[in-house]
Order: sequence, then C-alpha cells, then structure tokens
Amino acid sequence: MRRSYRFFRYILYLVSIGIGLSTQLYAQSYSILIRNGHVIDPKNGLDAVMDIAISKDTVVAIGKKLDASKALQVIDATGMYITPGLIDLHSHNFYGTLPDHYLSNGLEALPPDGFTFRCGITTVVDAGGAGWKNYTVFRDQTIRVAKTRVLSFLNIVGEGMRGGPYEQNLADMDARMTALVAQQHRDIVGIKVAHYSGSEWEPVDRAVAAGNIAHIPVMIDFGGHIPPLSLQELLQKHLRAGDIFTHAFARVAGRIPITDGAGNILSFVKEAQQRGIIFDVGHGGGSFLFSQAVPAIKNGFFPNTISTDIHTGSVNAGMKDLLNVASKFLNMGMSMQQVIRCTTWSPAQVIHREELGHLSVGATADIAVFTLREGNFGFIDSGGNKMYGTKKLECELTLREGKIVYDLNGISRPLWTAAQTP
Repeated sequence: MRRSYRFFRYILYLVSIGIGLSTQLYAQSYSILIRNGHVIDPKNGLDAVMDIAISKDTVVAIGKKLDASKALQVIDATGMYITPGLIDLHSHNFYGTLPDHYLSNGLEALPPDGFTFRCGITTVVDAGGAGWKNYTVFRDQTIRVAKTRVLSFLNIVGEGMRGGPYEQNLADMDARMTALVAQQHRDIVGIKVAHYSGSEWEPVDRAVAAGNIAHIPVMIDFGGHIPPLSLQELLQKHLRAGDIFTHAFARVAGRIPITDGAGNILSFVKEAQQRGIIFDVGHGGGSFLFSQAVPAIKNGFFPNTISTDIHTGSVNAGMKDLLNVASKFLNMGMSMQQVIRCTTWSPAQVIHREELGHLSVGATADIAVFTLREGNFGFIDSGGNKMYGTKKLECELTLREGKIVYDLNGISRPLWTAAQTP
C-alpha cells in the first residue's frame, strides 16, 4: 500500500513538472526579442527606438518595451538601427565553372551566401545572368540551394549574360519565350537588357514586349551603342512607368550622363522619374562616379533604389558591398531613412514583391541590425576617385526567416566564462 502511495505521489510530481514546463513554454511566446534598437521601417512609417518580437519565422509584435519574459532569447540592440533585411536589386549570382560564360554560369558571378548576410542583405535579384534557355540551371544550382532569397531578372537574350557576341545576337532575343518562362517561375521578377552595342532599339522593345506579356518590369543597362542612341528617346518613348534605368550615375561611352556640364539634372531625366521610371544606382566596377552623384544629390535628385551590380570585377574595387555603397549616399547628403527606403521597401515595390522589405506584424522575419560608425573614412568610385566621409554603416546582426545567420560581435550569444567546462 505504501509503495502504491509513493508511486502515486511520483506520478503527481511528474505531472506537476509537465504543467510547469508547458506553462513556461506558453508564456514564452517569442522565440527572439530584439529590444532598444532604433527601428526604421519606411513602409510603416516607423522611425523610433522600439522592440521587435519574432516567433519562429514571423514578426509577431513591434512596439515600445515589449515583455521580455515572453522571449526565449533577448538581444539588446541599444545604440543600433533595426531595419528590414536589405534587398540588392542589381546583383550577379549565376556563378559556375564554365569558361567564356561571363555572368551566366561563369567565373565572374558570385555565390550569394558569401556576401549577403554580412551586409544585412536577405534578398538579391540577379540582373540578367540567366536567359530563358538556361534559367532552370540557375534555379537548380543557385536559387534552390542558397540560404539567401534569390530572385531573377531574366535576360532577353536566351543564352543569358554570356558576354561578347552572345549578347549581340538579335535572333536570340525572343520576347514570347522569355515571357513564357517568366510566367512559369515566381522567382522571375523582371526582364533585363544589357550590353547591346548596335544602333537598333530591338533589344529594348523586345524586353518591354516580354514585360507586357508577363506583367513585370524591365531593367536596362544602357550605353555603348554605335552610333549612340538617345537617352531622352529611351526614357520618353521606350520605357514604361515602373521600368528600371540602372547605372544612373555612370558616365559611359555612347550614353550622355544625366547631368549637364554645370551639374544640373537634365529636364527630361527629372520628368522621367516623375512619370515613374525607376533610377537605380547599380554601382558596379565602371558605372558610378562622384562627379555625377554628388551634384545630382545636391540638386535634390535621389535614386529610387540603391544596388551594387556585384561581381568579381566590383567586389574588390570601389564598390565593395551594399553597405559601402549606401554609406556613400549617407555622406553625400541622403538621410538614413532615405537610404533604408532605397534598400528595402522601394525595391520590394519595384519588383512587385510587397511581402518583402518591411517589418509589419505577420511579415517574414528578415531583419538587419546596423551600427552607424563615425570617423574618417575614404570611399572610391568606379573611376578611381576618392571622397572622404564621416559615416559608415556596419552590419551587426542578420536574421533570415527568424534565424540568426550573421552576428559580427556576438550580441546574440552568451558570454564565455572560465568556469565553463569543455
């Protein structure tokens, strides 16, 4: 009888422990709470010190002084900025091992996970590496295996961005096939046309035709035409509202710049932006000059989106990464709020992926935490010219779908002590 009583008490003890654990787990409804950071969320008009709570892969609360007892993990972001995960609208990620393939399964594109998270980037858009003929290769070897969200502007050239004569082949620019492949894959968010040096408008017009069929925007890398084509005609007659003019602050052969000799923005350029043409930075290795960007910013002409055009030719040159490019615009006079808008909510709207680029309750928890460093810094443009600045963004922490994927200084980790055993 006594043995049965002890057994009964033991069962009650186990039940009580279970109830206590279940109550504790129920109370801890946040998997992560990031607190005391300066939240900037342009979509929702947030610009204040707040907390943000995450449950699994979703933002579940945002506000001041959220209950830390509900969180399994608390991260202190005092003195830091909390933003949506950044979106790089112009990237090159169709990397491979094939010679003579440039940015289309070739040696000069970069695997996204190697550079994204350390910059607070959670989404990249490959700018034309793949065409309709090889998109599935890109999908299988990059998009489906990357931890970074990878989207695509499909090249109007069926072979993609292979460089040289491949990108001059009008016969390989098929609007219908490009549109059909785009309609089959949600990861394709636009059409890209680039590097064509002929005097015809056919590549642009076929890309726009594909965009009309698939209801997606076109991104154009414009210049190098022999004889030169008119920038004014491009912006006024060929591109639609919502189409993207990348390398906006370049000065390249065969294309007039967007400023005149006195640094003023050309009137038709202003009109194009007002009409809805998207002006994207697309810094790259040869497509961004301070001589264009500085007077443009001083005259109140700001890019709609800030992007890298990252590849092996730009990552170790003046471009470096998205935070370096964003820091240039901070030092040229754009506000932190403007820069974050240009790297989050604005690109999300441009590619019609409005579920991205914000911290709304219910949104996927793609989040970046930054420090704004102050000091004396040097920045280099694609012409090799230097500009001094006093501000520089540095990524402290990146979350992708609620998981910590990058932590520069261990703000999410417990402190090691000598008392710990192996």
